[in-house]
Amino acid sequence: MTDAVQQFWDFYRATLPEDARPPADDYDAWGFGDSTEMANELGDLVRRGVKTATASLYWEYEAEDEPLPEVGRHSVILDGRGVPLCIIRTTEVIVQPFNAFDAQFAHDEGEGDRSLDFWRDAHWRFFSRACAAIGRTPDEAMLVVGERFTLVWNPSGSPAAGNGAALSIL
Repeated sequence: MTDAVQQFWDFYRATLPEDARPPADDYDAWGFGDSTEMANELGDLVRRGVKTATASLYWEYEAEDEPLPEVGRHSVILDGRGVPLCIIRTTEVIVQPFNAFDAQFAHDEGEGDRSLDFWRDAHWRFFSRACAAIGRTPDEAMLVVGERFTLVWNPSGSPAAGNGAALSIL
């Protein structure tokens, strides 16, 4: 973690009553997608409260020997330059085949026109790139990790902010 990410997390924790603070190490930091532009665009959707879900390729977790998301865990969401934007808390994790995701999940992802058709097309292209990088072939039954989350802190002051004071430490 960078110093800026750690400061962002520490500042968030300090806004909470002591008995409600998550443990000091109870977070991850990451950005969405596979490009600077995608991280910026999707991070902004989260910060505005539009995006409340995301989907990842299960095979990537296996290939990178990374644990799956955990309900209750926090994430500092980063923009495409690695700058902290906001903090979310995971509320649901589901692992199911690509073709089992429904219109409600697509809507909750908040991308494009929020339709299932858009979700399937955009995620098929994204997962195909991820599969190529790890030597796998995409198929309709490939496992996808669906994660729903709540925006818990947004220091930007936008209407969706959890607690909205401007952050001057970054």
